[in-house]
Amino acid sequence: MIRQLAATPGIGWIDLTWEADSYHPLVDHFAVYASDSPYSRGELIGKTVYTRLRHDNLGPRGRTWYYRVVTVDAAGDRSLPSPVLRASSLTSVTVSGRPVAVIGDFDRKSLELALAPNGYQQYSTRFPNGPDYAFGVSSPSADWPYLHPGPADKWAGSKAHTFRFRFRFPLPSVRNLVLAVWMIDSHATTPGRLEVSCNGTSVADVALERGATKGSTTGDATVPGSPLRPSIVELPIPGSALRVGENVITLGKASGSWHAYDAVGVFDPNTDNKRSFS
Repeated sequence: MIRQLAATPGIGWIDLTWEADSYHPLVDHFAVYASDSPYSRGELIGKTVYTRLRHDNLGPRGRTWYYRVVTVDAAGDRSLPSPVLRASSLTSVTVSGRPVAVIGDFDRKSLELALAPNGYQQYSTRFPNGPDYAFGVSSPSADWPYLHPGPADKWAGSKAHTFRFRFRFPLPSVRNLVLAVWMIDSHATTPGRLEVSCNGTSVADVALERGATKGSTTGDATVPGSPLRPSIVELPIPGSALRVGENVITLGKASGSWHAYDAVGVFDPNTDNKRSFS
């Protein structure tokens, strides 16, 4: 019997967890069903031997789903479905907010970025000190590499790498902004951490999700059957770290191996703010 079915939402995904007896009878697997209606059993979204499953690729807009879990024993017999669980994914600021400055397109592709889709061996020659990107002046295809290496990458000198993102900000009254870092993939075993600061003020130190180690040579996660494993990091930039005029976001990689960018952007989450940033 399934107990305590619960959900943890994210941007583009919902993590499901539950409790169950594994040996009375012997469980072969759990079958998880999802529907957009509470009155339908829904479609099978996965089978697992564990008491957890991620429902992913849900898109940047928040969506509500209804889940049921069925236990299948070693003889192939199926239990009654668990009580229905209602859960909603989160909405990305790229949908709900107003862009202040962006690099690339939030489209699950890296193809518009420098060196994409497979020119990472040129990174050290083109970007010996990491990119220093100025919004409105720099170009994604020339000035922001698709791959951000870390100390575990011999091809990039086995050292830490810092990417800089400069933008001008005219509104000191806004409480905060949100930094959106979308990735099409990352290293499967050592994705490392992303150290984020704004104008020298530390904002966050984020452990990146493990990817598929395919994004160094493949740049499109929208292709059917793509092996890439996209992930999203969205972080508040406190108003106290911002200043009128030029601001500098730094993205540091002092541990682990590479991750592959989709796009990076700074957004105003306060949609009642009608003033343009252009």
